[in-house]
Amino acid sequence: MFKGLKPILYGDREVWPLVEGGKGVSATNHASSGAWAAAGGIGTVSAVNADSYDAEGKIVPQVYRALTRRERHDELVQYAIDGAVEQVTRAHDIAGGQGAININVLWEMGGAQRVLEGVLERTKGLVTGVTCGAGMPYKLSEIAARHNVHYLPIISSARAFRALWKRAYNKVADLMAAVVYEDPWLAGGHNGLSNAEDPLKPEDPYPRVKALRDTMRAEGIADSVPIVMAGGVWYLRDWEDWIDNPELGQIVFQYGTRPLLTQESPIPQAWKDRLRTLEDGDVLLHRFSPTGFYSSAVRNPFLRDLEARSERQIPYSKRQAGDHVVQLDAGVKGKNFWVTPHDRDRARGWVAEGYTTALKTPDNTVVFVTETDKATIRKDQADCMGCLSHCGFSSWKDHDDYSTGYLADPRSFCIQKTLQDIAHGGDVEQNLMFAGHAAFNFKTDPFYSNNFTPTVKELVDRILTGD
Repeated sequence: MFKGLKPILYGDREVWPLVEGGKGVSATNHASSGAWAAAGGIGTVSAVNADSYDAEGKIVPQVYRALTRRERHDELVQYAIDGAVEQVTRAHDIAGGQGAININVLWEMGGAQRVLEGVLERTKGLVTGVTCGAGMPYKLSEIAARHNVHYLPIISSARAFRALWKRAYNKVADLMAAVVYEDPWLAGGHNGLSNAEDPLKPEDPYPRVKALRDTMRAEGIADSVPIVMAGGVWYLRDWEDWIDNPELGQIVFQYGTRPLLTQESPIPQAWKDRLRTLEDGDVLLHRFSPTGFYSSAVRNPFLRDLEARSERQIPYSKRQAGDHVVQLDAGVKGKNFWVTPHDRDRARGWVAEGYTTALKTPDNTVVFVTETDKATIRKDQADCMGCLSHCGFSSWKDHDDYSTGYLADPRSFCIQKTLQDIAHGGDVEQNLMFAGHAAFNFKTDPFYSNNFTPTVKELVDRILTGD
């Protein structure tokens, strides 16, 4: 047992201070989260478009038959509720009364509140807590109170937590089981990097977590309410000075990336194999997500294509002004595209390379793509099923007039399509592959040598030694 590490009381039972991070769209399911709980930790079922099963135990494909986005959105919400209920029920059975089961919801998920209410209504007594981030989930505490479950907000700064506490959480203080600090530079998936923070200049998490604890203390929150350190956690020995540290109070550690490479992990074998090849720096913090948030993923050809697409981009004016003194004559139809002479020459060069079509963005720029890419982009935008509350790629919004009011952005992509594909056997090089920035450890950690893939129990036991 690693020095100073002790069980904590969570949901009226003792558990190890180790949380499995919930990874959406089938990257975390009943098998992995149930096993994590059975090993004595807190397993997390993702309630973001989880899989359902037919009578033979096969995954039910999430096929959308409705003609309108609003109707497809309703189909998606129902898939999400049914899938998460199935996953929670199975995870609870696997846990066998050990540990605890949480569910994780992306607040920026389309219909997030409907999904959360629907899942909790049908899983009474099975879910201990709800973790929720990607946005400012003010209503999380209200929903938790309605269903008598704990809630664990995911934030990336003391300032964000204080805003949530002042506006809503102070009214339901007794059900707040922990606060998850998700490091915006180290965590995988969507990150809570603010406009005041530099994506290229990571900050040490210790002072940021200390500031969070100071804020919690100032609001009268006891040190026994843990802060969950999420993002960049691999070896507990690297965090020795965080354990039993009076400055920080109770600390719990979350593992999102490491559980991907276990026998129970539901991700396809090709994804697991790819994880073993990653080098330090292969995970990119980028801003191509249609959510508008920064996110971290493996810099594979899929991501490199998005980088290259945005580099083939020039600003234009609708009339001659400033340096925009020539009309664009490549990739566009019409005469109201005024650009600089240099940008016109660049555009001609891209067209000569086969990027023959210019697509307008919401920022008065055009990006140059192939005809094939244009067809894919337009089809994906037309097929939108409203998986986000606000989608930059398709201009969908899940309420009011169902439109963000902005032009659909061709520099982004359909996140539901690519995450469903990679989770169910699609090409790992041509899909979005979320990962935390510590994923390179799969290649260097001797635990994984000789192609060893641990069970979740073996992984948890290994973590408990400090390694």
